[in-house]
Amino acid sequence: MGKADSKLWKKFSESLKAVMPVVGIVILLCFSVAPIEPGILLCFLLGAFLVMAGMMFFTLGAEMAMTPMGERIGTCITKSKNIFLVAVLSFILGFVITISEPDLQVLAGLVPSVPSNVIIFAVAAGVGLFLVAALFRMLFSIALPGMLIVLYIAVFALVFFVPESFRAIAFDSGGVTTGPMTVPFIMALGVGFSAIRNDRHASDDSFGLVALCSVGPILAVLILGLIYTPEGGNYELSPLPNITNSVELWLAFAVELPEYIKEIAGSLLPIVIFFFVFQIFSLRLSKRMLMKISIGLFYTYIGLVLFLAGANVGFMPAGNYLGQVMAALNCRWIIVPIGALIGFFIVKAEPAVYVLNRQVEEITDGAISASSMGMCLSLGVACSVALAMIRVLTGIPIIYFLIPGYAIAVGLSFFVPKIFTAIAFDSGGVASGPMTATFLLPFAQGACVSVGGNLVTDAFGVVAMVAMTPLITIQILGVVYKYKQSKAVLTETEYEFASLDEDAIIEL
Repeated sequence: MGKADSKLWKKFSESLKAVMPVVGIVILLCFSVAPIEPGILLCFLLGAFLVMAGMMFFTLGAEMAMTPMGERIGTCITKSKNIFLVAVLSFILGFVITISEPDLQVLAGLVPSVPSNVIIFAVAAGVGLFLVAALFRMLFSIALPGMLIVLYIAVFALVFFVPESFRAIAFDSGGVTTGPMTVPFIMALGVGFSAIRNDRHASDDSFGLVALCSVGPILAVLILGLIYTPEGGNYELSPLPNITNSVELWLAFAVELPEYIKEIAGSLLPIVIFFFVFQIFSLRLSKRMLMKISIGLFYTYIGLVLFLAGANVGFMPAGNYLGQVMAALNCRWIIVPIGALIGFFIVKAEPAVYVLNRQVEEITDGAISASSMGMCLSLGVACSVALAMIRVLTGIPIIYFLIPGYAIAVGLSFFVPKIFTAIAFDSGGVASGPMTATFLLPFAQGACVSVGGNLVTDAFGVVAMVAMTPLITIQILGVVYKYKQSKAVLTETEYEFASLDEDAIIEL
């Protein structure tokens, strides 16, 4: 087995471990409390295989292409002595990679009464502006907690002036737009930006870009809510597929595949052009490195096409149908613990989560392990899905969850090491990716239909909840880490005193 084959096999085994628990839970539910139509189940299983194959190629491609591209562009941008040029290039880069995000097209169609192009350009401009702000924060060592307090005060001040139909979708937008295309590149940019700094806090400040870039879309949609008046905010679910044989099963995916092939090509193209412009004028990487990046981009492309096809065509109908069936049961509250269980495992299948966990482990030299990060993210998402299901069943406004949640998260930032705050707020945007949008959101929508709730105000907001709870759980990990570190220092000090006493006795 060659080196490339062994890497692919390793990535496939990782994706298998990430996706199979979700498949197992769905199959168990299908054969027990939530019977599902055979066609939808087969569609889900084929979708699961495509998701696993897509994760395998995407994670390998991110390592080979997206990460080195982002790091080198980040270093190149920050080497410029012209602050204005740095700001302009950062804005353009943030704007371009946000438009490249596939989930942004979906979000644009969900906001009531606002033209899709207006949403896309407003959100992209928001990310671009906040990428500039994040870069200046790193260059001038500005504390992240202070910036977060100011920004979230502005966010929650605007919330009370926009119609309710904009609120959940606005907070969803912060998670949706930091997806598998954006996150690896932005996080690598952070490493590149910090590379020119020599102080001891440089590696800590390499995180936090995703955190600030997630605020841009929220503010953009809220500002649009002040300008546009919703026309009722009606939203209808897509019809469930009616699959009766294997040919129809194949056609369900074959019809959609060309669309994803074209969509991902259009998404990757601006990033590729941006990189090669830098290569011509500044980077001048070796042919061997360019070949590696080109192969990595091909893997990324194939991976995203397979992943999105599997998630959208296979996972979305299954999530919708399960939500409808389970919320229609006599004991409908069972959807809360079941939702938490699905949330615990499904975050492991988010492509960008792998990138985050690996980068955290590398930057901290193993002090924050990928396994501990994964566990905290899983616990956070489990809590968020449980709360989202409670919202669906009761109709409690999302603000009653978001305001105390973000208040706790920002409050914790003053008591944990700064790197944990940056990682925590990054993880919120990373955890709320395409798996959340294609399984958990339809799951909530299906449940909302069964209980007779409002889809726009009650079902939407799942992504926002998933983006919020990791901010708390990761920082709690920081509290534990800080306590263990102080205890270790105390133990070492006691040992030194004991050694001194022993030496004194010997001298006597």
